[in-house]
Amino acid sequence: MTPELSLSLFPVPGTAGTMAAELEAAGWDGLFMTDTQNLTAEVYASLGVAAASTERVLLGTGVTNPVTRHPAVTASAIATVHAASGGRAVLGIGRGDSSLGFLGRRPAPVTALEEYLVRVRGYLHGEEVDLGDAVSRNVWIADTGLPPVSIDVAATGPKVIAVAARRADRVTFAVGADPQRIRDSIAIVRAERAAAGLDPTGISVGAYVNVAVHPDLAVAREVVRGVTAVFAHFSSMAGAPPADGDGAVLDDIDTQYEMAEHARSDAVHATSMPDEFIDRFAVVGPAEHCVARLSELIDAGVERIVVVPGIHGPITGDLAESMRALATDVLPALR
Repeated sequence: MTPELSLSLFPVPGTAGTMAAELEAAGWDGLFMTDTQNLTAEVYASLGVAAASTERVLLGTGVTNPVTRHPAVTASAIATVHAASGGRAVLGIGRGDSSLGFLGRRPAPVTALEEYLVRVRGYLHGEEVDLGDAVSRNVWIADTGLPPVSIDVAATGPKVIAVAARRADRVTFAVGADPQRIRDSIAIVRAERAAAGLDPTGISVGAYVNVAVHPDLAVAREVVRGVTAVFAHFSSMAGAPPADGDGAVLDDIDTQYEMAEHARSDAVHATSMPDEFIDRFAVVGPAEHCVARLSELIDAGVERIVVVPGIHGPITGDLAESMRALATDVLPALR
């Protein structure tokens, strides 16, 4: 089966339409934009502009959280993108990181995430939603005539993976590029769904992967150093066993992590990462090497790969060169 290959990018003011059209023309299957209100532009406005500029690609949040918006608001926002795009929206959601950290908040508890998923799913399916002190229903989403928006949970630790297995249509692992961690994560999904009486294979599984393509390995590492630190930070607090030999590195990242320098390649928590860790946790180097590493993940069982190519902000310099190589040398080879 041909894998679904998408990009995850930060929404940059004034660029969403052009960027989405260019990615669609390059052959990508989807564009997922980060919801982090203190760092980047508003995600749903950006996705709406992208919807008007494209015809084929999936458009989703990569990811939103269960705290900054009421589930009714989230459902209406993503359903609006769904309607504007003719049914191409995906609601990507996780516990929250920078979107909450910049507000002085911790990631949402796993139980709160599951409760939120139940409620937002009810709104997206046109059902009555029990809010505890009231019963609510969206009165327009069910009348669009479109299939419900798919819910995609970004998951690192086993508890969130289990919630995704029970409550989502898609689960996208944020566990790095180690094939064994991918296989272990898929096994949790299958087991949890079987225990819940659900079809073990009735959910789409994917992976967020930091990728930089460049013939100079040192340059490739620097392109993704900042975002690799972000995803390593997720692993450091998720409670899942790390890949062999990475526990000490993840502990250091957790200890040093500064939310004020989130996704910055020059942050202390990023510059202190050993090169060998980046080589394992991310996919970096010449195109043929990146194709081989990504193919290992596909062979491990992922149906989708969401490439996280670099820091937030304009796509320039080495990042732009890496993204051109992704489109011309890596993307076709994985088809």
